[in-house]
Amino acid sequence: MSNNKNFNALTAGGLLVSLGIVYGDIGTSPLYTLKAIFNSVVGGGQVVTSDLVLGALSCIIWTLTLQTTVKYVIITLRADNKGEGGIFSLYSLVRKNAKWLVIPAVVGGCALLADGIITPSITVTSAIEGLQLKFPTVSVIPIVIAIITGLFVIQQFGTNLVGKLFGPIMFLWFGALGLLGILFVIKDPTIFAALNPYYAVKLLASNPMALLILGGVFLCTTGAEALYSDMGHCGRSNIRVSWVFVKIMLILNYLGQGVWILHHGNYDTGLNPFFEIVPAPYLLFMVALATVAAVIASQAMITGSFTLISEAVRLNLWPKVRINYPSNQKGQIYVPSINWILWAGCIAIVLIFKNSGAMEGAYGLAINLTFLSTTILIAAYMKRKKIPVYIIGIFLLIYVMIEMTFLVGNMSKFFHGGWVTVLIGSALFTVMWSWYIARKIKNRFVKYVEIEDYYQIISELSEDISVPKYSSQLVYLTSANFKTEIESKIIYSIIQKEPKRADVYWLVHVDVVDEPFTREYKVEFLIPGKLIRIDFKLGFRVEQRVNLLYRKVIEELVKNGEVDITSQYTSLNKHKIAGDFRFVLLEKHLSKFSKLSLYERTIMDYYFILKRLSLSEERSFGLDSSYVDVEKVPLIFVTPDDIELTRLPV
Repeated sequence: MSNNKNFNALTAGGLLVSLGIVYGDIGTSPLYTLKAIFNSVVGGGQVVTSDLVLGALSCIIWTLTLQTTVKYVIITLRADNKGEGGIFSLYSLVRKNAKWLVIPAVVGGCALLADGIITPSITVTSAIEGLQLKFPTVSVIPIVIAIITGLFVIQQFGTNLVGKLFGPIMFLWFGALGLLGILFVIKDPTIFAALNPYYAVKLLASNPMALLILGGVFLCTTGAEALYSDMGHCGRSNIRVSWVFVKIMLILNYLGQGVWILHHGNYDTGLNPFFEIVPAPYLLFMVALATVAAVIASQAMITGSFTLISEAVRLNLWPKVRINYPSNQKGQIYVPSINWILWAGCIAIVLIFKNSGAMEGAYGLAINLTFLSTTILIAAYMKRKKIPVYIIGIFLLIYVMIEMTFLVGNMSKFFHGGWVTVLIGSALFTVMWSWYIARKIKNRFVKYVEIEDYYQIISELSEDISVPKYSSQLVYLTSANFKTEIESKIIYSIIQKEPKRADVYWLVHVDVVDEPFTREYKVEFLIPGKLIRIDFKLGFRVEQRVNLLYRKVIEELVKNGEVDITSQYTSLNKHKIAGDFRFVLLEKHLSKFSKLSLYERTIMDYYFILKRLSLSEERSFGLDSSYVDVEKVPLIFVTPDDIELTRLPV
């Protein structure tokens, strides 16, 4: 488990932060869950009965219990990666168990990103629609677009100050949820019968629209993944304890809405049970509070998307993109490209669907795949922890069955908007999968040679004054995992392409490790004073600013007297001026002679398109382009042996 001593500390501040960060999505689900269930049922021609209401509420309560409480709060939160959570943190823990585990990780990550587009749209729209109870002619769409646009605009400035208000506001929100529920529950305490799972089983076994109902029920737990993703910000104990309060408030509100529906048998699909249980004098206040809660839910999803992409970049599952750090708050990052992609997606969803009722069809289908992916990865984690096989089997049987049933229920939404999230998720999947497979293909064609075989020629080249000096300190980034090896392309660049004389040659290797915040390095003097290798071990959440990291190591080596970087030019040496540094990056391109299958060729063509759209190598490694040379090398060298040629007689 985590090495962080404070990771499991239970504090009042930690509980408040948990309320503000973790529960935005799941906490705003009462705005639309019961409305979605009964709109579909009544729209399908069924009459609202007590069995239907109790069955729907029982399904919600036991979904929150089995899916959120048992799976995530009790089981999944145990799988912390040095205190961090989330699907890619989990994947980092188990990826050495089996290579195929990258598939559920990528599917789950893409589904989460797709969900990140739907969440702000449906939550903000659901909240603003409450205004129509007081002002029937108000136009919702312009207000929603303005709020969503403002939310995405402020991301670039950081949300540290606003984030401090999230906890108290969400505490007020959940308190209001519980209070509203109690006001109606006391009118009809028989609603507590919904706590009995019998009604859920009876509904699913006897109602012909059971799968359609499950598609609506699933909306109550769509934010469960955030409990795990935000573990690093809040700590396991704070999440577990605060969930008790949150779950009670949610259930009370759902029960209160259930009482209202029971007492209004002629259910109108144009109504929202959530706002119907709000006393008229407090309606505008609840609309305002619901809007703020919806913004907080959206903020949590946006921040989670930024973290997800930054991890994917470091795990080589996403093209390199610019990542900013707008404040000093831990974990506060901003990814401009993803920010505006999410904004465009949210605006498109609002304009296409126009109301929250229509958006419900697009919501839930994608996140269902994330739940299934997490189940598979958790089972792999259990195996890694040597949990008895029969327990793993029971876990898989229960949750694969539950989540596959929900998936079948959600598939009914496909033609009612679900296709949108499937399309978005699929597009994201092609990016992640192509980037991952392309790296595998590239690595297959990287040829390594024994570096010892070139020690003498490198030493002699460094002293050969007949060769113009290329740089005092010459740095290459290498992918060779072992100090005894080097890419043949680097040797070719130093010795053959353009002989490069330097006082010292440096090889820098970056290894992304499974722990989130590791910052370690090792120095190997391959040829004392001539060829030095630096190996960085960086966590998957650490920014790979090679320029600064390399400079820091050089400063320490100089301070310890292990290297001398003083310029060897006579005029500069006597003044003890440091020599110049130059980085050489080898950029691979696909030769038209490359022997690849159609699938691999397609992947590589797509990869190079993505590469042109992504951040350049020098910028992604934090290098100053003024002292970086980029050399193009073919992915696959074509040798004379690859060409058949017939000589004709004279």
